[in-house]
Amino acid sequence: MTDVSVTSPCHLRINGKSCSADLPPSVTLLDLLRERLDLTGTKKGCDHGQCGACTVLVDGKRVKSCLILAVSIPNAEVTTIEGLAPDGHLHPMQQAFIDRDAFQCGYCTPGQIMSAVALLEEGHVRTREEIREFMSGNLCRCGAYNGIIEAIEQVVAQRQQDRAGEAA
Repeated sequence: MTDVSVTSPCHLRINGKSCSADLPPSVTLLDLLRERLDLTGTKKGCDHGQCGACTVLVDGKRVKSCLILAVSIPNAEVTTIEGLAPDGHLHPMQQAFIDRDAFQCGYCTPGQIMSAVALLEEGHVRTREEIREFMSGNLCRCGAYNGIIEAIEQVVAQRQQDRAGEAA
């Protein structure tokens, strides 16, 4: 029989702030964020890693937080949707989702945005097909996929324009 009173130390940086807690080893990163830290922007969808609503960045890589035990990523840097724009200004991807009507009900939007931000950093945005493929782990029941792809393309175009301006 498992002793539920057993805890393990968990030290993370979440949205740039140190976070330390003693947690039961079975606490997922998603449950730590939502239930213990009140960071409810990260959504609990399927709780099986299939929908992508819980996508966050861990050390800059996108992960489904429902599949990761919080104690298994010691000293990791975690970024949630709340930490994407710490200075109060929207991240370009957040603004693009608004500009392109890339959401309807909004439930999947935080995970979609976090995945799209990582997608840009991974360099997987050469074609619409590639964007679709690399965003396929994030589901939208409302079917806002065209807007999501257009939002990603908007940020890519903006970045290319910014780089061209810097080079001139």
